[in-house]
Amino acid sequence: MLHSPKLAILQSLDALDQQQMDEVLVYIKDVLKQPTRAINSKEFKREALKEIRQALRIGKKKGVSLAL
Repeated sequence: MLHSPKLAILQSLDALDQQQMDEVLVYIKDVLKQPTRAINSKEFKREALKEIRQALRIGKKKGVSLAL
């Protein structure tokens, strides 16, 4: 059965330990604190997915097992 991207993200989040969860929360807070700039939602989604992919690649290089 194929998993939807949303389900894959939820499964990945479930696999995080407490330290990793704290890092994700800090990252999200930092993103929300950044000054808003005039970008449309499509650009925002593209940038967010790019950053998520990059974080997952870094996690794989560090040997972090994520359930995707």
